[in-house]
Amino acid sequence: MSFPASTADIFTSVLLILATITLYQGFAWLQRRSRQVWLNPMLLSILVIIPCLLLTEMPFQQFYRATEPLNMLLEPAVVALGFPLYQQLSQIARQWKVIFSLLILGALLVISISFCLTMLLLNYPQIAVSLSLKSITTPIGLALTSELQGDTSVTAFAIILAGLFGALLGPAWLKAINVHSPKAQGLAIGAASHALGTATISKTSYEHGAYGSLALIISAIVTALISPGLIGYLQVFFTGFVGT
Repeated sequence: MSFPASTADIFTSVLLILATITLYQGFAWLQRRSRQVWLNPMLLSILVIIPCLLLTEMPFQQFYRATEPLNMLLEPAVVALGFPLYQQLSQIARQWKVIFSLLILGALLVISISFCLTMLLLNYPQIAVSLSLKSITTPIGLALTSELQGDTSVTAFAIILAGLFGALLGPAWLKAINVHSPKAQGLAIGAASHALGTATISKTSYEHGAYGSLALIISAIVTALISPGLIGYLQVFFTGFVGT
């Protein structure tokens, strides 16, 4: 972890942090006023920041270092998602076998389907590894991608997209297929769209947030445990499949 050292770097860091916070809060206010789901402050902030970086020719690594204090706040923010989980702990404990079984199955399917589809469409193992880890939190996803020799930039982009799609479209899509249970919605969003989706669904109710947080945590642990072996097996399978 590195922080800006010179006075100019400190000034740039403070300016970028204030601009990022102001931008996000402005779009959050706009979403509250309009009540439009698609006006997601995270999505709109990204759509503004990327062109600004391109216009100013500022490398993303420089922007990332300058806003490092904001990145540090991500960890306690994720931990805070555990509060609604604590409130629903007794209810979750009564159903833990079903919940854990579903989350383990979900992690297996996410990895397998993402890897297989990417290989069938692109036949590019490095991208397949990267995309198969899109549904877990960024630190774990990037660490696993590096370990499995994937492309961390692709994984980071895929993780952001998974979170945004879950936050923007997840609740409406679940209702469209007649999934109305807060437990089921929370588990689905948390497993597929990690912290960003969970933070969004938590605004609906504590029950949504509790099950979303549980899915986020268990999916990350299960993925970290099974992905090296499962992806290794799939790589061997597709190597033999392509060879034939």
